[in-house]
Amino acid sequence: MLVKTFAAAVNGISATIITIEVSCTKGIQFFLVGLPDVAVRESHERIISALQVNGYKMPHSRIIINMAPADIRKEGSAYDLPLAIGIMAAAGDIDATLLDKYMLIGELSLDGSLQPIKGALPIAIKAREEGFKGFILPAQNAYEAAVVDKLDILGVENIKEVIEFFSGKTQLQPTIVDTRKDFFTHQQHFEHDFSDVRGQESVKRALEVAAAGGHNIIMIGPPGSGKSMLAKRLPTILPPLTLQEALETTKIHSVAGKIGAQVSLLSQRPFRSPHHTISNVAMVGGGSYPQPGEISLAHHGILFLDELPEFSRSVLEVLRQPLEDRHINISRARFAVDYPAGFMLVASMNPCPCGYYNHPTRPCVCAPGAVQKYMNRISGPLLDRIDIQIEIVPVPFEKISEQKPSETSRAVRERVIGARERQKIRFENQPGIYCNAQMNSKHLRQYAIPDKDGLSLLKNAMQRLNLSARAYDRILKLSRTIADLDESENIQTHHLAEAINYRNLDRESWGT
Repeated sequence: MLVKTFAAAVNGISATIITIEVSCTKGIQFFLVGLPDVAVRESHERIISALQVNGYKMPHSRIIINMAPADIRKEGSAYDLPLAIGIMAAAGDIDATLLDKYMLIGELSLDGSLQPIKGALPIAIKAREEGFKGFILPAQNAYEAAVVDKLDILGVENIKEVIEFFSGKTQLQPTIVDTRKDFFTHQQHFEHDFSDVRGQESVKRALEVAAAGGHNIIMIGPPGSGKSMLAKRLPTILPPLTLQEALETTKIHSVAGKIGAQVSLLSQRPFRSPHHTISNVAMVGGGSYPQPGEISLAHHGILFLDELPEFSRSVLEVLRQPLEDRHINISRARFAVDYPAGFMLVASMNPCPCGYYNHPTRPCVCAPGAVQKYMNRISGPLLDRIDIQIEIVPVPFEKISEQKPSETSRAVRERVIGARERQKIRFENQPGIYCNAQMNSKHLRQYAIPDKDGLSLLKNAMQRLNLSARAYDRILKLSRTIADLDESENIQTHHLAEAINYRNLDRESWGT
């Protein structure tokens, strides 16, 4: 008897339908074809054990299984369940009538229980697109897949439940999630708040400008000045995720297996902080079994690189193209996948190897030229893509012990949201542009034109501070964002003055 079951393979953050054709005839051989990897081939042993423990027998027949299309490599153990159900149906042990209405996916344990899988959300989206009635998957992934409406999400604990469902002996209850209510309920719950930070008002303002315009930022300061503390609170002032952004971000985390058992949509912007020993592949994605990297897991959120000069130079250089294109294409001999990578880069570093260059009370003990050598670990092209370069000084005791409450993240966030709304209106006819940080030279000539006094200030600043030519466009972008925060239609002189102050590393005197 020939039957078909349906599963899916994940490619990038999308899924492809895999048709599993099972034929049972007289004989005792077992054949599995269709470009399966070792993990798929090993499913034979897991299926035999799972069926035996639950009171069923593996058919004593000649079993031929084809996984189509044959030119797509089938990887991982998530095909165990559709393979097992296909074998049982082909042997006549269960009714095959409903098999074409359901997508099946799941890894089997030796006792027949189902283990969680990766990529449940994109597979569920594909199942709905292809017109399936339902999606049967491990119970641990049911909440995640239930984001997709118009599809019965049937979470199961054991293969016995699936066999009895197709045999008509039992019914499976769909998992139903109120996605919108769940999403909006958790949007405002943050562990950290800007009010926790004492002092550092200038740095808080720089972070507010960065959040308002989507600008990349680097903070330079001695140990203990609050760089990491401030960076961890940046997500609390970013605009909330839209449902579309949340869906795209959740798909990436689903493919990477980063979704919890009781999570449907990610409601807060991701904050990724990889260690400086990270490899190129872990940062951008790829590998033998393609997975999203840290830059994709930070999509619509923040990638925080603490102690930036300690990262491998090759790791930092691979960031250059995603910072501009907002996606990464991984090409190998056997596959090519495209992952979104629209993240905001936040970096921190010490000003020198000893950490106390420009410190107000402690002397720097670095050798002559050490500061510049330390800074040269970060290439010019990468720094060119960082709009805000702000120096941090330690907080004095009077500020640390101050009992007066600081401004809350909620208050700052309202201003940021207002600025983003003005940018949204400005770029509504510009596809792919949604914040000031993405403006090119054409947009600057159209939306960031300083007046006569502003041009004079900018000219004097570039001459007196020896600012590099690349700082010119960055200053205009920043001044446009500062004007948006100020609810100003035009860029004024004080907007430019503040923007110039955020270009510390462009000054030729830095580190000398």
